[in-house]
Amino acid sequence: MAYNTFTLHQLRNEYGLMIAEQAALFAAVPPVPISDFLRETLRRRAPLGLRSRSEKARSEYIIAPILAEVYDQNHEQASLFSGVEFKVDEARGLSGYCDFLFALGPLAIDIQAPVVSIVEAKKEDIIAGIPQCLAELVAAQIFNVQEGITRETLYGVVTNGEVWKFLRLRGVDAMLDDDFYYLADVEKIVGIVLSMLQ
Repeated sequence: MAYNTFTLHQLRNEYGLMIAEQAALFAAVPPVPISDFLRETLRRRAPLGLRSRSEKARSEYIIAPILAEVYDQNHEQASLFSGVEFKVDEARGLSGYCDFLFALGPLAIDIQAPVVSIVEAKKEDIIAGIPQCLAELVAAQIFNVQEGITRETLYGVVTNGEVWKFLRLRGVDAMLDDDFYYLADVEKIVGIVLSMLQ
């Protein structure tokens, strides 16, 4: 069993997650200006990623540049990992690869606690990625505690590059933002992800 095999039903039963939706969960987060470099990168590469039917292309041409912008704006406080194995508890299925992972602490070459945010890239179906992202957040909670750090709130993102869905995990309370955010509003997306690293 791996992160991508979890269902919402399993997460409720095995980890006691209380999963709910809330409208405008991140609506109050202000947009953040982005660099000219990201703006030009998206202008040139986003159409290529959006035309592709490949999760990898969307990840490389759209998602990674946006997350790199977040890292550039906060690299003294956070580390960004891409395509890393996050093996926390294989016996319970909490093992596999995370598309992107943010941990607090600068210049880390391996994953260190606290892990604060997981970003899951999907080819198309955003909703189908929610159980996987939540399972990764449960693993992050356990990982942080194993490392002696308790962090009350963790965040998740599920995106296909064009559409972004945000979620929050506090203890066993998993809250899904009822809203979707779109690539055209990239400054708001960057603002929300940056807020997750505070």
